[in-house]
Amino acid sequence: MSTEAARTGPAAGALLLCRAAPGRVAPVADLLREPMQLTPAGDAWSVLVPEGRPWQDGAEPVDRVATGWATALAVGAPWPVLALWWDTDHAGFTLASGFRRPVGFVWLASGVPAGEDEAMRTFAARMGLDPVPDVRDLYRLTEPDSATDARSRLRGLLAVLARAGVSLPAELAPGEPAGRLREAAARRLDSRPVERPGRPEAGAEHDPVGHHTRLGPWMPWTGSPTARALALAQLAAGLPLLVRGLRRRGGGWATAGALLLAHGALGLTYGLARRRD
Repeated sequence: MSTEAARTGPAAGALLLCRAAPGRVAPVADLLREPMQLTPAGDAWSVLVPEGRPWQDGAEPVDRVATGWATALAVGAPWPVLALWWDTDHAGFTLASGFRRPVGFVWLASGVPAGEDEAMRTFAARMGLDPVPDVRDLYRLTEPDSATDARSRLRGLLAVLARAGVSLPAELAPGEPAGRLREAAARRLDSRPVERPGRPEAGAEHDPVGHHTRLGPWMPWTGSPTARALALAQLAAGLPLLVRGLRRRGGGWATAGALLLAHGALGLTYGLARRRD
């Protein structure tokens, strides 16, 4: 069995597929405060390509980091997030959707399945895939195949997701190092960097999200009832995630919990400030 150290380093990488257009993903992705590149990935899909410093520096395994990011993004937005990740010994995916428990699957580098078959059925249901042909093809990915390695398994997963509109750019193929993928994404004309958000100035005419967009009322600086409700939900979800991460020493869960608590507290702070005004 591989050690945790084998799941870090420059050979590891991850992609975050979001079921939303880049314009809707960017404001939420900013809250992760991680250097990423955002580009379209099909019909109503986007992909976030992270720099990957947490696992490149050996601080946390790539699967934990990717799962934590996906969970934080999905709780803070009304669309699911699929994290694809890989290292020298494993590859897999995690689907995060709202407040539901994430579901995923893992393969060894040789392609040997190391997950629960039932996870594929749950994954298909949450993604809205066809319960017969799509589930059949997903189950094939859980069967032994000596000619198929972990990268091929991820490509097979993407082939099934193509029926749901996913079309990952060819230069962003899973299995490549994170740095190479981010450079490839940055060269695309339809790509944009994800920057750390600055605090909006009081009374400023420019709204970084816009109250006229679908996502605008959900953002913390609006101080709207919707934003306050989301802030409370983030606090409620963040605390158990943080406790779970601390108990299991799982950095990804702890990171997701801390992010949700911070975002929830920020949302309530803006809401209280708006009420006083």
